[in-house]
Amino acid sequence: MDLNNIRSPRDLKKLKIKELEGICGDIRAFLISAVSKTGGHLASNLGVVELTVALHTVFNAPADKIIWDVGHQSYVHKILTGRARQFSELRRKNGLSGFPKSTESPCDAFNTGHASTSISAAAGYCAARDIQRAKYNVVAVIGDGSMTGGLAYEAINNAGRSDSKLLVILNDNQMSISENVGALSRYLNEVRTAPAYIGAKADINKILNRIPVVGRRLKYFIERTKDGIKYLLAPGGIFEELGFTYIGPVDGHNLKDLIGVLQKVKKMDGPVLLHVYTIKGKGYDQAEVSPEEFHGVDSFNVETGKPVALKQYDAYSDVFGKVLTGLAEKHPNLTAITAAMPVGVGLGGFAGKFPGRLFDVGIAEAHAVTFAAGLAKGGLTPVVAIYSTFLQRAFDQILHDVCMQNLHVVFAVDRAGVVGADGETHQGLFDISFLWLPNMTILAPINEREMVDMIKFAIFHTGPIAIRYPKGSVSHVFTDRVKPVVYGKSDIIRGGEDFVILAVGSMMDQAHQASERLKTLGYNPGLINVRFVKPIDMDMVKSLSCYRSVFVLEEHVLSGGFGSKLLSALNEVNINAGCIHRFALPDIFVEHGSRSEILEQYGLDYVSITDRILKLI
Repeated sequence: MDLNNIRSPRDLKKLKIKELEGICGDIRAFLISAVSKTGGHLASNLGVVELTVALHTVFNAPADKIIWDVGHQSYVHKILTGRARQFSELRRKNGLSGFPKSTESPCDAFNTGHASTSISAAAGYCAARDIQRAKYNVVAVIGDGSMTGGLAYEAINNAGRSDSKLLVILNDNQMSISENVGALSRYLNEVRTAPAYIGAKADINKILNRIPVVGRRLKYFIERTKDGIKYLLAPGGIFEELGFTYIGPVDGHNLKDLIGVLQKVKKMDGPVLLHVYTIKGKGYDQAEVSPEEFHGVDSFNVETGKPVALKQYDAYSDVFGKVLTGLAEKHPNLTAITAAMPVGVGLGGFAGKFPGRLFDVGIAEAHAVTFAAGLAKGGLTPVVAIYSTFLQRAFDQILHDVCMQNLHVVFAVDRAGVVGADGETHQGLFDISFLWLPNMTILAPINEREMVDMIKFAIFHTGPIAIRYPKGSVSHVFTDRVKPVVYGKSDIIRGGEDFVILAVGSMMDQAHQASERLKTLGYNPGLINVRFVKPIDMDMVKSLSCYRSVFVLEEHVLSGGFGSKLLSALNEVNINAGCIHRFALPDIFVEHGSRSEILEQYGLDYVSITDRILKLI
């Protein structure tokens, strides 16, 4: 069957197992070809091909609700729900999203993008269904990586107390982005090798029931003893203790068995957890060998697995990792914390040299921050490296456990600003607003050299401090400037006449190009590197009174950004700095597309900035 001709999951239901297995092979070939051109999440999708085909063969989307945790494994689901023709524009502007999106298809039951949310959402769906006396199935598909997040267990605890019909499928591939860590990961590894629980339990029940007089009592006793059947036969007992019927583990690549099990599970009442084990990257040798490298990829050569475009410069993440590793050699109290992505945040080298001082806590950002607070209280210097979009999940811990105690915790806020293709759920456009807390210091480097200096400054600072930096290659604008980082001080790069441009971190490239273009038109704009987002440099603020117009450029939403804080600062000291114009992202959730496309769309590329300034002055 031509995948482009699949309009809905109904097209699968008339096919035989052999035909469905053929479709699985076609989907893998399609995914490898399509993602090699557009980039995206490959290994996770290759691992769930049979599972997704089985789900759509047995269940009836969109009437039945299938919720994909995180959602980076939803490409197969998108193909089977009529979107194969759109894959040439995957993650491109105005094209197919890389995550489930209800505005894209009614088969996308819930928008996802962050981990550990699916069971909570599914439990909510179940409660809504039951209250309205509706009739549909609810399925949450969650990976073992997402099971390291506490929200998943909050949801399991809540759902297990109800009698509501819910199916949770645990897709166990022993990976999140990096290899899974922690006691829960070890527990699931034990489950993978345990004897089949359902069949063995049934056999023992039969034997006990045949024993005259005492058989039923013995069965009753064993089932309620901690060393009872479920503990003797399968470590899945933890889920049963939480109120779920545990089934598995099941081979996630045996389509016939999967369909058979799902057909039976579909008839069961109450909460059920089906444990399926899969191979991340299944069907593409390079991805099976290196699933971490093929979790999220740029365009690549299918034969070699190598990226089409070679990296020319280090990313900010790389610089961060190298500098921190160098500092750790001299400072034994320096530690690093990551939430399931040591390589993604640049800490691969640190992990190799100082394995005892790198703490990968799994997908548990809130725990990472409070854990860091404990390290700081214990006399160490913890550095928490987390993407901006994921750090949002730990707001209360930043406020309550770090800032309120004024602890020296360093936050390396990676992927701050526009990240592009991953879209709304991953744009790092809110961190200034939620990090603006008492005792917190926020810095933003404009280039590689300043990034290095700011990391060193942060390590020897006292109190909470965050460095926000963008995704991608480091900038080399103004690298010839050697000016020490002084607490709370901006860097006046150039004085000017009539108007001045203030650039926050990554926007200096656009600000510099705009100012050069304005100079060719006969203007003499001032240019200031903000450096310290918080505290605001009040000496710099006072100097703005000599300009008729001030233009603030930042890669952040308008509300709660640096420009908003600058207006407040000017008001507090009663300074009239003429007209303040804030150039930022609007207060919306910014869609996917390349960084350059998004900056241009919202008037933050240097051409648009220049044109807007000319109109305003």
